[in-house]
Amino acid sequence: MVGKEIIRKNYFIKRKKKFFNTKKNFFNPLVNFLKKRNFNNLALYYPTSYELNILNILEVEFLKKTKFLLPIINDKYSMHFYEWKKKDVLNVNKYGILEPLKSKAITPNIILVPLLAFDKCKNRLGYGKGFYDKFLKKNEKNKNKVISIGVAFSFQKYHKLPVNNKDVKLDYILTEKGIF
Repeated sequence: MVGKEIIRKNYFIKRKKKFFNTKKNFFNPLVNFLKKRNFNNLALYYPTSYELNILNILEVEFLKKTKFLLPIINDKYSMHFYEWKKKDVLNVNKYGILEPLKSKAITPNIILVPLLAFDKCKNRLGYGKGFYDKFLKKNEKNKNKVISIGVAFSFQKYHKLPVNNKDVKLDYILTEKGIF
């Protein structure tokens, strides 16, 4: 079986080569999904390194009153989410990722998760630090079920990702082909 590091490297290159900008209608399947859910806030990621640009979601009419959250990575390789609005100032962290200003941490109801690769079992391959896995696992233990939705291009699907006990499966995957 191919190791995670090789898959990471290959899919980072693949994503860079095949990247394309999405339009607001990319989120239509997600909006239909969200209309059936009771939620107060939605955690996003600020795209970097050819990640699918989810910032167009801020223009979706149905979500205009939604409280959006962005993560801040702490020194102990954990992260928490904080409210963010489109025109708010952002800081650059040590990984070069934009983060909101610290305020009161909020646990999201639903979290959109970036990834390098995913498989049909909804396993996710990220960058290897485990920030999202740790966050989701911690909230699962605290009985705060956060719905996790991986956001990717359909070409990021891998046949069967290697997993271990630290990996957390996603609840859903959103691509340009829909939500699964």
